[in-house]
Parts: sequence; structure tokens; C-alpha cells
Amino acid sequence: MILSGICFAIVNFFVKLLGPIHTDGFGELQSYPAHELVLARSIVSFAISLFIIKRLKIPVFGNNKKWLIIRSLAGMIALTVFFNTVHHLPLAIAVTVQYLAPIFTIIFAMVLLKEKVRLLQWLFIGATFSGVLLISFSSGDQSAAHEEVSMFWIGLGLISAVLSGVAYAAIMKLRITDAPITIVFYFPMVSIPFMVVLCFFDFTMPQGIEWLYLLIIGIFTQLAQITMTKALHQGAASSIIPFQYIGAVYAFLVGYYIFAETLSNTILLGIVLVLSGVIINAFLRKAK
Repeated sequence: MILSGICFAIVNFFVKLLGPIHTDGFGELQSYPAHELVLARSIVSFAISLFIIKRLKIPVFGNNKKWLIIRSLAGMIALTVFFNTVHHLPLAIAVTVQYLAPIFTIIFAMVLLKEKVRLLQWLFIGATFSGVLLISFSSGDQSAAHEEVSMFWIGLGLISAVLSGVAYAAIMKLRITDAPITIVFYFPMVSIPFMVVLCFFDFTMPQGIEWLYLLIIGIFTQLAQITMTKALHQGAASSIIPFQYIGAVYAFLVGYYIFAETLSNTILLGIVLVLSGVIINAFLRKAK
């Protein structure tokens, strides 16, 4: 799950880089609509996943088609909305709002998968959740020098987090019926037609180095999805999903050193709460 977080951090960086707000040192880059970035990511993922599926001789359309489609639709909407929030909010805020998704995943896993979460675990998950909130709603004071912090985009970010929670819970439900690569493959298969339609209305033709950046987004998203899906296949949501919070730390480092998003003492306190909650929850899960 930690490797998945690193890959997602790389993706988030390039999504931010190809948005309307640029940073010095990367030349003149065009601004890309979020749906076009999702399309580029999906095309790369489709090609890689199909090659692996054919090589392993796995059924292309999987077994539990209902939940494969639910996972793909929820993930598609969540990702498109998230990319938009990355474009319209400081990276630190956009990512931390998105990292509320694990809380919703654990709730959905309790309902769908009948997973048990100890009371003490809830205490430290709550501490982690509090840390994310502290970071999200305090960072606007000092990190919004280039972008206005809008409650509209924060609200959409919360919707993205809820839908991501649905997608993660669906992945866990699919672990007994379908291979991880099949689950990953369904996302681009479902999303490409929708994104192509949106690109008819808003499309930017890539130029020069931008082709490489789009390819990087596709490759690292694929790596992130495969590692995350395998992790969810092999363990319980209560012990695995909280590790996704570590990705928030990567986002703050990128935001601070590259996008000039300064960190207040309140944000640093939030980071401590996040890491403490993640680590202690993992130990509690293993001790069960």
C-alpha cells in the first residue's frame, strides 16, 4: 500500500503540472482538462492490462461483472472529480480531502464484507481522520497563494472520497471472484468511452514533452492500481487502507518544495496525528 501511495503521488504531481496553474522550471506547458488526463491514463492502462490478461490467459470480462462495473463507474467518477480538485485547489488540500476515502471504505467494508473493527482501532482511526481534517482546513491559510480555496471544490473532493470508498470496498468484495489485473482492466474499459465523448467538447492536443508526462501518468497509475488492488486482495480494509494516508505526506512535500505551499504548525500537527493513527492501527490489527 505504501508503494501504491508513492505511485499515486507521482501521478498527482504531473496532473497538477498539466493543470491551469504551473510552476517555474518546467517550461511552457499547456493546460489539460481533467477528463483528458483520465483518458490518457485509461488508454495506457487498457493496453498494459490487456497484454497481461492475454499473456496469463485470464477471462477478459471477468466473473462478477456487476461489481466490476460498480467499481469501475465509482472509480471513474471519483478520479475525474479528484483530478479537477487537483487543478482548482492547492495540492496539499486536494490530496488530503481525497484521503478521507479510507474512512468510507472501512464503513462500506463493515456493511458489505462484515469486517470487524475493534473499538480501540476506531479511536486511532478517528485520530487519523482528525489529522487529515486539521491539515485540509488549515492549509488554506498559507498554501493558497496561487489558488483560491473554494468550499465548492472541497465539497466535490468529499464526493470523490466517498466514491473512492465505494470503489475500494468493491475491490475487496471482488477478491474472491476476480484477479487483480481483471479489476484494473475494467476501469479503462468502462471509462474510455465516457472520456472520449467529453473530449469532443474540450480537448488539448499534446505537444513535445507533454506526451511523456501523459505517458508517465498512465504508467504510474497502472502501477498504483495493481499494487493497491493486490494489497486489498490480501488483507482486511481496517489494516490496509489506513496506509493510504501516508500519501498525504508525499503530497505535502511536493507541495512545499515544488509548488511553494508552506506548512503551518497546525498542518505539522495534523501530519503527526495521521502517521500516529496509521502506525498504531496497523499494530492493533496485527495483535487481533
